[in-house]
Amino acid sequence: MTERDDVMDLRRLVYFVAVAEELHFGRAASRLAIAQPPLSRQIAQLESDLGVILIDRSRSQIRLTQAGSVLLERARDVLERLDRTHREIKRIGEGFSGHLRVAFVGSATYGMLPNVIKAFRSAYPDVELALSAMNNAEQKRAVIQREIDIAVARPSLDDEELKSEPLLQEPLILALSDTSPLLEQQVTRLSALKSETFVLYPRKPRPSFADHILNICLEEGFIPKSQVLAQDYQTAISLVSVASGSRWCRNQSRRRNAPASPIAPMRDTIRGPRCR
Repeated sequence: MTERDDVMDLRRLVYFVAVAEELHFGRAASRLAIAQPPLSRQIAQLESDLGVILIDRSRSQIRLTQAGSVLLERARDVLERLDRTHREIKRIGEGFSGHLRVAFVGSATYGMLPNVIKAFRSAYPDVELALSAMNNAEQKRAVIQREIDIAVARPSLDDEELKSEPLLQEPLILALSDTSPLLEQQVTRLSALKSETFVLYPRKPRPSFADHILNICLEEGFIPKSQVLAQDYQTAISLVSVASGSRWCRNQSRRRNAPASPIAPMRDTIRGPRCR
């Protein structure tokens, strides 16, 4: 059977349903916006293809045969399923349905991400949103292997295979212990901190946000004399609070800053880039 035959078979089902529901070739033809003779030929061809009589034409008022009644029921079901499938596929293609897999770094939950997710779910209630926390290295691998659809990363993922759009740019801030001498100083350049102990995170996997900070230091012409690598933000800020060093964090992290760790906005005290 050719592709054209498949299309014609579906069309004949539509024609048959119209005739079966109207029980009148003239009204069915008007409903379908076609002439009556072609409609009669299509029904006759359908009966020939199936090898059965579907419509009893022996009386002035046509009626369905037993085979015709069964076909009407099945044809309605087939056409309804096709219509529902068409509408479902169209909604998925337009982004109103389906599923979306999003991975994010943990710190993003303290910024704009919760509001973005809430707004998305309100605007697209039929989209199943699958959320998972991953570090940058895991996100990069998952995106490339198509295990996730979107990665919310900090800092940004740089790869020729990926397309990136900035969601937010914010200043870096310096977290200090409440006994740090730097609290009494006017620090205007990042290089002024080269003798300080830098508490960085995460320890692994690398590269990570820790490397982002170290690259900024290199751009300022130095490498921190002493470095302490913590595995996560909370451990890092706790080390700072007991005077184990100073650390850099993003502005959004102020919402969960430890009480014993004063923070200074980088934009106000130290010249340097912003974190994206």
